[in-house]
Amino acid sequence: MKEETEAKKNPWLFIPTQYFAEGVPYIIVNQLSVALFKSLEATNAFIGATSLLSLPWSIKFLWGPIVDGYFTKRKWHILMQFLISLLLLILSISFALPNLILISLVIFILIAFLSATNDIATDGYYLIALGKKQQAFFSGIRSTFYRIAMIFSGGVLLYLSDLLAKKYQSIHFGWSLTFAFAGIVILLISFYHMIILPKPSEDKAVMSENTKIPFKKAFATYFKQEKIAYVIAFILVVRLGEGILLKMLQPFLNDSIEKGGMNFGWGEIGIMYGTFGVIALVVGGILSGWIIKKYGLKKTIFPLILCMNIPNVLYAFLALYRPMETWSIDISFFSFFWGDAQKLIITFNPLVQFSIIIEQFGYGLGFTAFMVFLLYFSKGEFKTSHYAISTGFMAIGLIIPGFISGFLQELAGYSWLFIISTIATIPGMILLFFIPLNDD
Repeated sequence: MKEETEAKKNPWLFIPTQYFAEGVPYIIVNQLSVALFKSLEATNAFIGATSLLSLPWSIKFLWGPIVDGYFTKRKWHILMQFLISLLLLILSISFALPNLILISLVIFILIAFLSATNDIATDGYYLIALGKKQQAFFSGIRSTFYRIAMIFSGGVLLYLSDLLAKKYQSIHFGWSLTFAFAGIVILLISFYHMIILPKPSEDKAVMSENTKIPFKKAFATYFKQEKIAYVIAFILVVRLGEGILLKMLQPFLNDSIEKGGMNFGWGEIGIMYGTFGVIALVVGGILSGWIIKKYGLKKTIFPLILCMNIPNVLYAFLALYRPMETWSIDISFFSFFWGDAQKLIITFNPLVQFSIIIEQFGYGLGFTAFMVFLLYFSKGEFKTSHYAISTGFMAIGLIIPGFISGFLQELAGYSWLFIISTIATIPGMILLFFIPLNDD
């Protein structure tokens, strides 16, 4: 009986599923929703404005004390996952209703707040349930399963929606079944966690006057750092080009030739961007971590951030010249899943796929360096608060350009949008020369 109890406490039994379930709703809200709204014929201006959906993850520190002060992290964690699964199932049965775009938007907003709260509970539980050595060991494991969730949500689900839409000749029915599948997966994980998650004695609700964070002091010490104005300006503008690009990339790949797009189906985009792109992102992130560890942040941040920004030029090239050569791969072997002899063909453009891989690889290199940069300026006894402030500025720097990106595209077209996104990377690169970084 004792051995069985200890087995239940083995982190391998719950860390992978916890961080998979943390990543799925984030990608659904911030990436898969773009494909959904585009397939429902929403305007690019509307899609760009959905950048605001990422806001709850940036301001989640505001209700962090509530998660700490009421119930246990375990209860919060399981409850949030159950509610997220419920909302996904509600979304799946909403496709027969009018005003579907509005209904979907409201559901995504609710999922965003629930998912951000789940992040707080998951990370808090991780710190309580695992010892210091286990935390260090499983940091790579949780990151890996979060990336697997990215492939599942941005690649597998997107491909599945397109496949089902073609099979049943209904875009709405394809999306309905896809969100039902996603909801069932999260629901099963929540039930699994209800059974398997241990109950650490340290996992208690804590609400005490003595544990209140001195916010004024945390903010004061943050803004007293050397050349902090340059640091904040850099955080705000370094992802400006990415913010302009991010929400418009999938619409560009999907839009017709007449509209300036590449005319790919959602299944093809799911494989090119949501699968191979994410793999390139992970490889870039791992390599960047190794480079920074070996040579230090001061020597490497400029070339790594440059690697994140330069690939924007590739999309400007694609939008201007739109290479149309495609390759096809027959994967009919997998048709047995559908119980018929349906022929499954994956079509992709080698130049587009190459551009996506290079851009995502470069993004992995640069974004990892940027996150290390944020940690560098999180100092003293208020490291956590300083990091939260920095990530808040980072969110503003991403949400604002994302919000206007759709309007820019409708005004200037994809070619000029990507040219503007490339030019927008320059201010951040210049500001790097004014920021104090010491060799550690």
